[in-house]
Amino acid sequence: MRSEGNKFRKVTMTAGFIIAVAVFAGCAFKNAASATSGSTEDTTDLTVPTTIATESVIEETTQVPTPTEEPEPTDDTEATTETTEEPTATPTPKSVKVTFVGDCTLCSDARGYNHFDAVVKKRWDYPFKHCKSIFEKDDLTLANCEMAITSSKAHRKKAFVFAMKPEGTKYFTRASIEAVNLANNHTMDFGQKGYKDTQKNLNKAKILWSDCTHYSIFTAKNGVKIGMCGYTSTYGLSKTYKLIKQLKKKGCQIVIVSCHWGIEATYKPTGSQKSRGHALINHGADIVIGTHPHRVQPIEQYKGKYILYSIGNFCFGGHTNPSDPDSVIAQCTFVLNDAGTAVADYRLHMIPYSLRGTKRGNDYCPKPYAFESKAYDRVMSRLKWAEGDE
Repeated sequence: MRSEGNKFRKVTMTAGFIIAVAVFAGCAFKNAASATSGSTEDTTDLTVPTTIATESVIEETTQVPTPTEEPEPTDDTEATTETTEEPTATPTPKSVKVTFVGDCTLCSDARGYNHFDAVVKKRWDYPFKHCKSIFEKDDLTLANCEMAITSSKAHRKKAFVFAMKPEGTKYFTRASIEAVNLANNHTMDFGQKGYKDTQKNLNKAKILWSDCTHYSIFTAKNGVKIGMCGYTSTYGLSKTYKLIKQLKKKGCQIVIVSCHWGIEATYKPTGSQKSRGHALINHGADIVIGTHPHRVQPIEQYKGKYILYSIGNFCFGGHTNPSDPDSVIAQCTFVLNDAGTAVADYRLHMIPYSLRGTKRGNDYCPKPYAFESKAYDRVMSRLKWAEGDE
């Protein structure tokens, strides 16, 4: 009796399943037929017009993902946003590197045998061939031009008179010397005419020049303005003070004063040099560069600025066999303040040199002393300077 009941239930369930499959198949057939009958109209609506540009077609056929809604910010989220702001980049202060060399007399005494020309033979790159690479890598090179640049023969009655032919300006330009100081005791050797010729020839060669009554301004590639003027003991300091003030008004962030002073063949600055060097710094000079003694003299740091009392001769045609060949190239990197209006830091570097490349005589080709050689140390000692001082 129980097995017959189970058999009846199985038959009933099988029949129900068959009926359900039949109904489902009929519905599916009806839907497929309905979709096929409306396919032409729907396809027309989805066709992209042929006038749409390629970029537009790409944009329309590319599916854009549905943006995920951002959760409402909580107090913690807002606090995190405020504390993760990107820091503002600190601008790098502007700086310029200036190179200084001492007395350059690119000729011999005009009344005698021109030993300089006989040795150099118009080789324009020769006198500065051992330092040209230094001059080329700075922003400005300033030399003391201790001679007239003229073809005039009329000169003053002096112990020594020096004049270089106008074509000699190539010695400077080929060596990347952009500026010269004329405030010294030899640029007037050929009188006013010779001095006017000197100015004219320097202008023609595009070499900046300055003296006790004229200033010059050099603008570096980064826009920093460097002002230059000079001083000699034959003029009062008041004229130089005036030039410094004018350079400041012209917007110069750096002011250099070249001083031709002191006593020849001495290794110590005089009291007058010291007092005048201090006064020039007090009136706005950023650095004071001294020449004339034909010797290297000590460096003084005064109120955070430098006074180089004498950097000696450099390429000097006035003597065929100098008794003291020591010289030096001075380089100063001037770092401006954040506002770019004035010097905030000075980095001084001294490079001991010899006036000559040979052991004896004068070949008019300055050459560096070997690092830490006896001659190198001698120059640094006379400067009272060590590279750790800057």
